Amino acid sequence: MNRRELADFLRSRRERISPADVGLPAGPRRRTPGLRREEAAQLAFISTEYYTRLEQARGPHPSREVLAGLARALRLSDAERAHLHNLAGVSPAPPPGPPREVRQSILDLLARLPQAAAFVTSATLEVLAWNELAAALMEDFSALSRRDRNLVRRVFIGPHREGRRLYGVSDADDFARHAARRLRAAAARYPDAPEVTGLVDELLAKSPEFARLWASHDVTDGPTLCKTFQHAMVGPVTVNCDVLDIADRDQQVVIYTAVPGSPSEEALRLLSVIGTQRMDAPR
Repeated sequence: MNRRELADFLRSRRERISPADVGLPAGPRRRTPGLRREEAAQLAFISTEYYTRLEQARGPHPSREVLAGLARALRLSDAERAHLHNLAGVSPAPPPGPPREVRQSILDLLARLPQAAAFVTSATLEVLAWNELAAALMEDFSALSRRDRNLVRRVFIGPHREGRRLYGVSDADDFARHAARRLRAAAARYPDAPEVTGLVDELLAKSPEFARLWASHDVTDGPTLCKTFQHAMVGPVTVNCDVLDIADRDQQVVIYTAVPGSPSEEALRLLSVIGTQRMDAPR
């Protein structure tokens, strides 16, 4: 435990937060920048005396629960939270679950890729965000529940519409192996997250294929560079596949593009016009 560095870090984080940030009145006689010590202590659910001793570098070794309260009260980022634990000499608790909030800049990126089908997945391969072309190529995700937007569940359990596994994609079996490996890695990072453990338990109970792959304990595989979708309206669409990691959110941006001038590029153009409507649906 580095008491002096911990004290300085707590003070610097406290002083950057205004009372208005946490719903407190500023008051007419406030002299200290940011929050007062007693306010920070109140927000962290610890005594003012205890917090003061921490900022004076003479406090006891804080528990993981105290550090969680301080991180919440001082509105620490993930990086700052990890730094706080390091200064206190306490290993951080496992994160509660895979992050699901997608940064606005990433949402803007999806919208700026009108000629590419692009979407964002979580650590458990839940589709979190998508652009219009991704919905037209794969499925209207906005019409699905959160549960049904999970691609791991989709490839192993279904539904397999019109007998096509995972949108009729050519590498469905390879994707299944990739999905099992990625889910195993996520289970190691989020060992206590109910959504992860529940998904694993469901897949083990309902899919012998998943159970076999899960038993292999594989966690790495090679990238998929190209795949073909068998689309019900425009036929085969062959796309290049690129994946961008969003490390701080444990998310990935998946981008499908067609070779310029190819029939698949024409098919994507048609899909961008058709969107998610069904051509055989009555008007």
